[in-house]
Amino acid sequence: MCLTIHEFAHAYSAYRAGDDTAKLAGRVSLNPIDHLHPLGTIMMVISSLSGFGIGWGKPVPVNPYRLRRPRWDNLMVSLWGPLSNLLTAAVVGTVLRFTAVPMANSGSPVLVNGEILLETIVMVSIGLALFNLIPIPPLDGSHILSAILPYESAKKFDMFAAQFGMFLFLALFLLPGNLFGHIIGPPAGFLWKVFTGIP
Repeated sequence: MCLTIHEFAHAYSAYRAGDDTAKLAGRVSLNPIDHLHPLGTIMMVISSLSGFGIGWGKPVPVNPYRLRRPRWDNLMVSLWGPLSNLLTAAVVGTVLRFTAVPMANSGSPVLVNGEILLETIVMVSIGLALFNLIPIPPLDGSHILSAILPYESAKKFDMFAAQFGMFLFLALFLLPGNLFGHIIGPPAGFLWKVFTGIP
């Protein structure tokens, strides 16, 4: 669900900015099947069994030459993925804020499981947004950084990213768990409290 919303937001914002590449590919859709990457889906299932789920959807095709305002529109297309997840977390977190206690005290397995589902959606949405904001290719943060840098600096960054981005991305997963948690954990905890009101 969270990946679907994320990829749909990229595709729809690109379409609104003048590039119909994603629309023609059937990606302006809230059908999860349209966004699932075979290997990314398998990885999601396998890694979830170890307690730490990671996976990915199919990248949304964007043709920057068809965007009306290439740098600005590229920034917005990249930004709308994480923003859509934060909006999802905010909406679901608000529901959770007013229903968590009644559901937990209801004694109904259905309602208790409903609370767990809502909590999971909020946590995954926040985690997906923050992870994608890390400015390392192929994450959205690298496109956002490139779009806001001065033109010459952006060109240098793009060249560096093309050469070393994948190595840096893989290095993220070699960081000790505690170190990675210290990067994502504090802002994730802050947003959790803001959205849900739950300490």
